[in-house]
Amino acid sequence: MIDGQFDDETRDPTQEAEQGLESWLDSHATSYANLRRGDVVDGVVVHVDRDEVLVDIGAKSEAIVPAREVGAPGDDPTRLLKVGDQVVAYVLQPEDPEGHVILSLTKAQAERGWRVLQKIFEDGETIEAEVIDHNKGGLIVNVHGVRGFVPLSQIVDLKRTGAPDESIESRLAGMHGRRLLLKVIEMNRRRNRLILSERAAVQERRQREKDRLLVELQEGDIRTGRVTSLCDFGAFVDLGGADGLIHLSELSWGQVTHPSQVLKVGDEVEVYVVGVDREKKKIALSLKRLQAEPWTRVAERYHIGQVVKGRITKLAPFGAFAEIDEGVEGLIHISELSDERITHPRSVIKEGDEVLLRIIRIDAQRHRLGLSLRQAQEEGQESFPAVYSTQGPSGTTLGDVAGLRSLPETSETTEAGAMEGAERPPMAGAGAPAPAEDAGPNPSHRASVQA
Repeated sequence: MIDGQFDDETRDPTQEAEQGLESWLDSHATSYANLRRGDVVDGVVVHVDRDEVLVDIGAKSEAIVPAREVGAPGDDPTRLLKVGDQVVAYVLQPEDPEGHVILSLTKAQAERGWRVLQKIFEDGETIEAEVIDHNKGGLIVNVHGVRGFVPLSQIVDLKRTGAPDESIESRLAGMHGRRLLLKVIEMNRRRNRLILSERAAVQERRQREKDRLLVELQEGDIRTGRVTSLCDFGAFVDLGGADGLIHLSELSWGQVTHPSQVLKVGDEVEVYVVGVDREKKKIALSLKRLQAEPWTRVAERYHIGQVVKGRITKLAPFGAFAEIDEGVEGLIHISELSDERITHPRSVIKEGDEVLLRIIRIDAQRHRLGLSLRQAQEEGQESFPAVYSTQGPSGTTLGDVAGLRSLPETSETTEAGAMEGAERPPMAGAGAPAPAEDAGPNPSHRASVQA
């Protein structure tokens, strides 16, 4: 026991420390003596200058990182590293003629990047990457230190980038520095090949967002969106990841033949959610339902006998339809188009014509309006006041209906015929003879009435 205590007291601490350090170096020297090209090691920066970086990796001498292998701007390591920084390096050469290990920081980053990308590829995840260059086939991006390629066919909305007359080359150059959402679609570590797609990543993200919206959206909701495209049957609006359709009939209360009459791509609009089909993953929207229904204002704005301006929207064998306000159309029965007998409205008017019309019937509840072209024209004639005040043979005052020839046998017959579109022959006025079928207006008719 005394001998043991004596031995402890006579032990030299300095000698023990030196022996421990030598043992540690020998063990690490042995391990680093087995380094091979391609190994990845950890280290601490101990010196930095413009030509090289010295890194302590635990070997007997510092490893060297040439300036070109640092990956610093302008190949100047001082702009990227400082003493004390911890780095991960790739072994380029296990030992040079002077016994130093030669390392590369850029290749180490790429090596780690390939490992990360392999997992991302296997898991089907999306990543963000910066555009660093381009060629005639597409964009070159930096993904975790690995150069990847995005083909032209996989770039979203490339044709919409830049001015309309700008070349594809110029548009690609203009995308330098942008960060893109990408999905790995092909990778080959051995061939150093990495192909990515912006289109696939965006589609996947939109599908997730669409699924979320389909759960959240309810009929009657009001949302803000952006018009993404127009087609013959309607307009598509992006609601924040999912597109909904505004059908042509839901764009306006007025007559619309193409969505471009109301909207253009890029417009931001408020829309009403008409319906959500979660099974088919479709969203129906409306623009007009956020506006007042026009027929609710008809009784306030119009009255029988009023002369208004209208636009001919459609011709039919029994008459013509005219729009007098947005969403408010009325029927001009064929008998109300002209004083002369006609076989088809096209002989008097055509679609698109703007004419003055007289309102002869209003049924706002049933959304029906009776109009007259000939009565509006007669009102504008100079002789109209005399005819207006004249009494017919039976003592009946003409009132708002100009000319005895146009008076029907009963008012109910006129209204029903005009509104339902039933074709009827011209009828004689009360107590007045019917004109011959092939005869035009009788010039002496008004004079005889006045006499």
